[in-house]
Amino acid sequence: MTTASHTPAQGPLSGVRVVELAGIGPGPFAAMLLADLGADVVRVDRPGGSGLGVDPAYDVTNRNKRSVVVDLKSPDGPARVLDLAARADVLIEGYRPGVAERLGVGPEACRARNPRLVYGRMTGWGQEGPLADRAGHDIAYIALTGTLGMIGDVDRPPAVPANLLGDYAGGSLYLVVGVLAALHHARLTGTGQVVDAAIVDGTAHLSAMIHGMLAAGGWQDRRGANLLDGGCPYYGTYETADGTYMAVGALEPQFYAEFLDLLGIEGHTGSRKDSARWDELREAVVARFKSRTRDEWTAVFEGSDACVAPVLSLREAPHHPHLAARATFTDHGGITQPAPAPRFSATPTAVRTGPARPGADTADVARDWDVPDLMKGQE
Repeated sequence: MTTASHTPAQGPLSGVRVVELAGIGPGPFAAMLLADLGADVVRVDRPGGSGLGVDPAYDVTNRNKRSVVVDLKSPDGPARVLDLAARADVLIEGYRPGVAERLGVGPEACRARNPRLVYGRMTGWGQEGPLADRAGHDIAYIALTGTLGMIGDVDRPPAVPANLLGDYAGGSLYLVVGVLAALHHARLTGTGQVVDAAIVDGTAHLSAMIHGMLAAGGWQDRRGANLLDGGCPYYGTYETADGTYMAVGALEPQFYAEFLDLLGIEGHTGSRKDSARWDELREAVVARFKSRTRDEWTAVFEGSDACVAPVLSLREAPHHPHLAARATFTDHGGITQPAPAPRFSATPTAVRTGPARPGADTADVARDWDVPDLMKGQE
């Protein structure tokens, strides 16, 4: 492990060096999380950008990183990446299986230069299997794992959860867990390894509790019919008089009782365990929520344990008093964005720099990492 000289020690991963081979989606987010935790992340951008069409100045997933531009298809491109890998603790790539090998920067080539290297691979389908070489996106990965089919109303198509469930929860977070576990192993043994993080694997893993409930007969294999999927009238969302929504999660008996009391519904104490009365209960809840605005209901449930909250938009969320008090969101460079998470008592984290601009940090990285060849063609 080496200590980066470009920034003061900040975060529990301070001193860890990470090479990120530029891509889109879960790979950059995983690298951002490592950077948020204090790692010195160098993103290797390709000439011409990623093709995502987002102005690099607003790509928050590239915050706290530095960028160099390397053309891996040029004769000396792979050698420059291998020079970085030789000085790194971790490398992350998100190509289809076999692409990194064809470019000359696959696991064998990198780990021949640096046996301690943790080589993290981020894909949708994984490094092997019948679909490994096929194109795909979040929605297809979560579809095959059974998780997409769980989400939404029973009489409507499955609801699309943006790309949060597959790309980031099932992909990025599992890659980071795997990389950190492998980094721990490398420090103990002196030997790195390859981490195969597939979105299908991670997303399936997220449903572990549900599979246990399914096996026990406590979960029906269809959406909108269960305790946690909107089938239960005291765990779901309801429209208010102004066309906005409230979220209800009054599962436990004491929370359910407080919910009914504050909502102003009588005669449904026994409906909690009697699913035959759920439709009747739902009708009553729908009618009550429709009688007032979201802000009015928020005031009613303020300070209670009824487990009811307003459904806020992305622009509204940073202004909620609780999130504002915790500084859950921060403003950096004029961009409101989520602050690094989780929090650490001894090694606090922060948004240190804005999104890295492609190639803007080549000279600094060449100096700090002692890779002078990065500057070839840059003068």
